[in-house]
Amino acid sequence: MINSSLKELSGLLAAKKISSVELTQTFLHRIEALNPSLNAFITLDADRSLAQARAADAQIAANQASPLTGIPVAQKDIFCAQGWRSTCGSKMLANFVSPYDAHVIEQFDRAGAVNLGKTNMDEFAMGSSNETSFFGKVKNPWDLNAVPGGSSGGSAAAVAGRLAPAATGTDTGGSIRQPAALTGITGIKPTYGVVSRYGMIAFASSLDQAGPMAQSAEDCALMLNVMAGFDPRDSTSLERDREDYARDLNQPLQGLKIGLPKEYFAEGLSADVARSVEAALAEYRKLGAETVEISLPNTRLSIPVYYVLAPAEASSNLARYDGVRYGYRAPEYGDLNDMYKKSRAQGFGSEVKRRIMIGTYVLSAGYYDAYYIQAQKLRRLIAQDFESAFKQCDVIMGPTSPSTAFNLGEKSDDPVSMYLSDIYTIAVNLAGLPGMSVPCGFGDNGLPVGLQIIGNYFSEARMLNVAHQYQLATDWHLRLPPLGNGV
Repeated sequence: MINSSLKELSGLLAAKKISSVELTQTFLHRIEALNPSLNAFITLDADRSLAQARAADAQIAANQASPLTGIPVAQKDIFCAQGWRSTCGSKMLANFVSPYDAHVIEQFDRAGAVNLGKTNMDEFAMGSSNETSFFGKVKNPWDLNAVPGGSSGGSAAAVAGRLAPAATGTDTGGSIRQPAALTGITGIKPTYGVVSRYGMIAFASSLDQAGPMAQSAEDCALMLNVMAGFDPRDSTSLERDREDYARDLNQPLQGLKIGLPKEYFAEGLSADVARSVEAALAEYRKLGAETVEISLPNTRLSIPVYYVLAPAEASSNLARYDGVRYGYRAPEYGDLNDMYKKSRAQGFGSEVKRRIMIGTYVLSAGYYDAYYIQAQKLRRLIAQDFESAFKQCDVIMGPTSPSTAFNLGEKSDDPVSMYLSDIYTIAVNLAGLPGMSVPCGFGDNGLPVGLQIIGNYFSEARMLNVAHQYQLATDWHLRLPPLGNGV
């Protein structure tokens, strides 16, 4: 049952072969057994989860179920959920219990899904390895000495280790796709604005986007059907007709044009990752697709542009954490100014402080024009690269990450090396495009490799079709890590 797809689980629930309570208990049992090894979850509330499961069973009995009714879903702890501790992986919010639901949480509640718990994450979504969380490092189910990627590493580890059938994540510079690649699961970052950011604790508002993480493209399509939708409370939410993202899953790929950016297959890409990606492209050619070489010449600028813009927005967004209204407050202080200083110094971790300092610097007088404005101009050039590329192809493919998962602690003292692990993903966020990662093989160390698929704006259904057809022809997404197979 733990290896069943969301569609299969929905069928079992509809046929009354299993109840939502039984299904939820199964995953709670796996969390109890395996979470001490993985540290994938921060907060659990079995009573609350089982109450939702009982309500879902009543809906199913009354023939009022939707496809995800009764399905347990793990929620990244960046989403506020009423009555749940919502920490964003930080000491600053370690005891914050949200008084309201994020739009994404509301959507899953309306669909009758069960909140299985809140998953661990890099603090305020700042990281590529899930090592910056105040609640400890998350470990990769394929190798407990390796990182699961970040910042949605807890969600990725939970799905890969089958502690949850699916999970939510957020992607600011690759934080859904990169951990999906490193743990051998499927994850999609939708077009910016397709999923509301209301109630999603902000890191960089012009880049943050929520999306699903699951075993397969088909599962992600079912999740995105629930998550997407206009929300007037979010000024960046796009008012569009609702879509069925599963509508094109079974369309053939004959005539599909795949663009291969020469910049993605150059220096810095591990040979074992390159082999798996090339094998995946060969499979696509068998399915009727053709590949064409394209160029994204400003790819090399994406890291410096991102690390000007994202910290600038983070510096502004995190100014609200001052120890006054909510969040951590230093236990001892002299006056109000001292309380601000000590609360922020004690409440934020080192990576968050680093980015706040960078962001404050680039926004300061004398540097705003030199750094921030220049970065915005380069962001436009990066988006124009993609506009030109999509005149030559339907989708763009390449590696999600330049290597398989690295070891815990390996890059902790080298922030620049850590930042470079997102070299292939960041440009997608800067342009606001949709992108996803699917498992496509294993590296020399036996750890998963991810294939990145990038689509044009609002082409999520087409991307999911492209991924699904590949997954029908291969079984990489069905491979299980050794951890907990007998639990």
